[in-house]
Amino acid sequence: MMYRKFFKRMLDVLLSLIAIPFLLLFICIFGPIIYLEDRGPIFYKAMRLGKGGKPFTMYKFRSMKVNAPDIRNEDGSTYNSDDDPRLTRIGRFLRKTSLDEVPQLINVLLGDMSLIGPRPDLVEQMKYYEKGDERKLEVRPGITGYNQAYYRNAVPWKQRIQHDIYYIDNISFWLDVKILFKTVISVLKHKDVYVEQKKAG
Repeated sequence: MMYRKFFKRMLDVLLSLIAIPFLLLFICIFGPIIYLEDRGPIFYKAMRLGKGGKPFTMYKFRSMKVNAPDIRNEDGSTYNSDDDPRLTRIGRFLRKTSLDEVPQLINVLLGDMSLIGPRPDLVEQMKYYEKGDERKLEVRPGITGYNQAYYRNAVPWKQRIQHDIYYIDNISFWLDVKILFKTVISVLKHKDVYVEQKKAG
């Protein structure tokens, strides 16, 4: 209980501060490439659901072309696929390596997110919540989490919510350590990056 209420946030801040130099390095490396490909912004800013359902602005490296259309799956989640024509060349690489998520270290320092927790949903997805699903909003969303470590994007959104609730019911220092190491392994293997779902419309 002490870990969940106090030490988890303390570790988030400490580890994020340590990682900030790497974020700055990635900005220097990928920023010019992202910009030069189509003269668009380096960062993508999107509204997401935070702890208690409070919306916040989440930061990512932009992986899609400027003014790319918004395509959703039938469950309201964002559509993603390896052959998505909206992706830029550098964006496809950033997605596969999960490096597009690195700017969320800023969100962790701001207190919007945790290093480890449920991935934040789109604000509009709240209307698709069924009884009990809102429990995933009991904690700060994470840069990575139980789903990303063990399944990445290979399971449907509703199943991810059940995994999120399992995580919330079992939060511990050792579970977070296991998730962190498992995430690194999953990213290095480029496994289950995309989930194929039927597009809405």
